[in-house]
Amino acid sequence: MYTLYCRSFQRVMKVTSFFLPWREPKIVEGENSLAKLPTLIKREGIHTILIVTDKGITATGLMDVLLNGLRNERVDFIIYDKTEPNPTIDHIEEALQLYKTNQCQGIIAFGGGSPIDCAKGVGARLARPNKTIPQMKGILKVNKKIPPLFAVPTTAGTGSEATLACVVSNRETHEKYALMDTALIPHFAVLDPLLTVKLPKHITSTTGMDALTHAVEAYIGKSNTKQTKQWSIDAVKLIFENLSEAYSNGENIAARTNMQKAAYLAGKAFTRAYVGNVHAIAHTLSGFYNVPHGLANAVILPYVLDFYGPCIHEPLAELAEAAGVCEPSDSTTVKATKFIQAIKDLNEKMEIPPKVDCILDSDIPLMAKRAAQEANPLYPVPMIFRNEDMEKLLRMIRA
Repeated sequence: MYTLYCRSFQRVMKVTSFFLPWREPKIVEGENSLAKLPTLIKREGIHTILIVTDKGITATGLMDVLLNGLRNERVDFIIYDKTEPNPTIDHIEEALQLYKTNQCQGIIAFGGGSPIDCAKGVGARLARPNKTIPQMKGILKVNKKIPPLFAVPTTAGTGSEATLACVVSNRETHEKYALMDTALIPHFAVLDPLLTVKLPKHITSTTGMDALTHAVEAYIGKSNTKQTKQWSIDAVKLIFENLSEAYSNGENIAARTNMQKAAYLAGKAFTRAYVGNVHAIAHTLSGFYNVPHGLANAVILPYVLDFYGPCIHEPLAELAEAAGVCEPSDSTTVKATKFIQAIKDLNEKMEIPPKVDCILDSDIPLMAKRAAQEANPLYPVPMIFRNEDMEKLLRMIRA
């Protein structure tokens, strides 16, 4: 009965999604495309803007082109740079106060997924000033326009510049959850590969595997469409062709450009087709132990795919073909097995550990319960996992 309930809910959500007010960000892309953003902001009639970022970015001068351009356009800006990995409600509220105090008219999210999530949270609070972030947890709780949001990703992984999701952590309860609303899709996205060339290797690897996880979970889930499947296939192909090179040779602009495109396509795919059990478990790891999201996904992905077994062999075989990791003559099962092994090999090549060493045995029951609660009934996964399945997987990935 529980599985029937979950599947019925998912079918309703899939039908409902066809009637939602989807939009795609207006894209500004290519080398030095960041320099075009100040003029675009001025053209939107914005005179004061909040920039949400982190201290790592402000310390490196990565925003200098943007800040000088805003000065030249006489657009005032206020910088909030206290965002940390897995942004919290406190970060959102601090940035919100800066926005209000300075009477800002728009938001630039500059950084990886964390600054973009934080900026989306600010937008949600501005759209719904009488609702707290926890009150907007879940699906379609914002449902009002947010101020103009300009996303400038500096990693190639989260795809947040294309998605309806804002992921927030609550450090008091060790929860990590998402606000999901089409209102939170950024209005503009700047895809400038030059912003990613100096990324540390471990960030390149884990954010790239984050993008791969998005594409795979969107593809194997039960709410995909012809369009989302194509976005996923294209993303998987680009990732297998370019991630290793971007990791080994960060100055390769073509590889960096292709990884940005892959992350964006994977983001578009999962914002329509959802993610799955990998993300449900990854969010508990981040909530309890602050494990970076991309690292958590990279470690968990092959375990979950193995756990699903034959029910996903056909879609995995198709992804294996797109990734170029199998022979045309291979059987469906062999292709699927080779795809999972290719993920493990890619992790190993990029020095991503096969397990995590932070999980406490005493935390596993609650972590499993929260992972199952996140996944069910919302995520249209190939197989419904119960608490005991989540516990098994958590023990598998524990070092």
